[in-house]
Amino acid sequence: MIDTTLCYIKKEGSWLLLFRNKKENDLNEGKWIGVGGKCEPGETPEQCVRRETLEETGLTLGKVCCRGVVHFRSDTWEDEEMYLYTSEEFSGELDENCAEGTLAWIPEDQVMSLPMWEGDRLFLPELLEGAAAIEMTVVYEGDRLKAWY
Repeated sequence: MIDTTLCYIKKEGSWLLLFRNKKENDLNEGKWIGVGGKCEPGETPEQCVRRETLEETGLTLGKVCCRGVVHFRSDTWEDEEMYLYTSEEFSGELDENCAEGTLAWIPEDQVMSLPMWEGDRLFLPELLEGAAAIEMTVVYEGDRLKAWY
């Protein structure tokens, strides 16, 4: 089991999302997700989300809000505890040369129309509306959602 983070950054009614289209053998290929990644040994989820955001976007996060955790279970990939964050405070300039994919500011009313994990469609509306405590388990067979609770 690995710990990972996802951060959704808001600016002027839009959310910064990452279209995964650059890495080989990427389980997120062809999907829009938040920025983030795997926690390193000894690293807290908050330390991870700050490091990963800086590495992927060039942005330094200010205040972050932990919105909860999604327990990702799969018959194909390693199980994950995905810690969800949002932030509206950041500094720096967006680096558009992300090695993971294409970064874009997506208007809030268009986010749910993008290709994404089926499980993300379950928690993302609550997260974008500011829910304080999201916790759910998603179970996948391949890239198909089979159960959630």
